[in-house]
Amino acid sequence: MPSLFASYLRVYEPLTAFDRDRQSYWRRYVSEGRAVAPVEGPGRQRTAVIEALGAGWTRLPDLPEEAYVLETDDTLLVCPWNLRIRVAEAALSARDGVPSVLADAFVPPVLAGQAKAVVDDWRSGARVLEHGVPRLHEQIATWGVPLRWFVLFDPEERDLVTRPGRRALRYRTEISKARRRSSRALAVLRKSVGEAPITEAVEEAARWLEEFHPRSVVELDYGGLVDLLPDETLAADDSPELVAAGLAGLSRGEAEEASAAYDKLVARWRAVQLLERCN
Repeated sequence: MPSLFASYLRVYEPLTAFDRDRQSYWRRYVSEGRAVAPVEGPGRQRTAVIEALGAGWTRLPDLPEEAYVLETDDTLLVCPWNLRIRVAEAALSARDGVPSVLADAFVPPVLAGQAKAVVDDWRSGARVLEHGVPRLHEQIATWGVPLRWFVLFDPEERDLVTRPGRRALRYRTEISKARRRSSRALAVLRKSVGEAPITEAVEEAARWLEEFHPRSVVELDYGGLVDLLPDETLAADDSPELVAAGLAGLSRGEAEEASAAYDKLVARWRAVQLLERCN
């Protein structure tokens, strides 16, 4: 599981996005008070996976079905964790590009076979017909925030809390707004820089958003990164504004303005990434 010094991009979907069985399950889950707060979730996820795996990485564990829950305008929205699928995909990814001897040591072939079966079943045509298109509701980035995530949000959507014992920084927006912003950004990037890595990254984020219900809510949560940054740094953070300024500069053909915003943004988050190497 990733470091707790991580940021999170989440999608909360209304209950109508789920099949009937899942709707009933999530209603019971909420009514029983089992929903987990985002500030507690990463630690709970990490503990659940470690305890389920035990000392040996020899089987794909059964993991609890948990979720973050958001209530807005009398609507209940759910962001499922999908832990078992995420662990299965991580197991398969861990073998990619690694010599077979090392791959088998970290992820034994028996476990890899189980993981592949779980992922294939999750994505199979029969399951899609019964439960709808499978989708992972949360993306995780360690030691920073991917710049493409900032494209989806407006500075005014920020919620900052810096009181003792409770520090958090997050952005929330309607998925329709996030889709429009990613579409505009893609148009600018394709026209100005072509099929560059940043264009592909924004396109990937845009495609991911298309998987979800049109009444969903998108959230960018700085998560454990707030513990690395003092209050004044969090209060002064203007990353979405810098992304918007860079895109505006590109759209006007002002390369120097766009480059200045980009360089400032990259330097800011590189400083956070370098903290990973601190002893």
